[in-house]
Amino acid sequence: MRKFSIILAVLTAIIFTGCGPKRSQAFYTAPSQLLSSNYDGSFVIRVQVRARTAAIAFTDAQRKAVEEVIFSGVKSATNGVPDLKPLCFDMNAREKNEQYFRAFFQDNGPWKEYAGLMDKRVGTTSYQRDGRQSVTTITVSVNRDALRDRLVRDKIIPAEGRY
Repeated sequence: MRKFSIILAVLTAIIFTGCGPKRSQAFYTAPSQLLSSNYDGSFVIRVQVRARTAAIAFTDAQRKAVEEVIFSGVKSATNGVPDLKPLCFDMNAREKNEQYFRAFFQDNGPWKEYAGLMDKRVGTTSYQRDGRQSVTTITVSVNRDALRDRLVRDKIIPAEGRY
């Protein structure tokens, strides 16, 4: 009888542990949004990243903004600013120049010269914690003209054409 009650207790525990609310492990980031353009050739972009600490999130947001300006472009928010087209229209540019971009996007690489955090006003940064990591929305400024000049000087993109 004692074995039966132990088995019944174990089976009951197994059954009820699977009945709780299901938590989704999937995470979808919101696409980056172009907020405004400045007269010096820089653009203000709102980026969403996921990281363990705020310091890592700020670095990842800046790197992600520069990467999107180079490769994929940034869609505009609904404020009258046109979409930002990518600097590199060649779909295989990342693979063709893999070593260049690996060195460019290192932790203390040259990409840091072209990205900066906007001032810390209310609403420019938001956090959302979910256990181990936080989802952070950060406003970043990217100097697109200087970045384009660098890529032209390094012969990654052509000087003439659609740029």
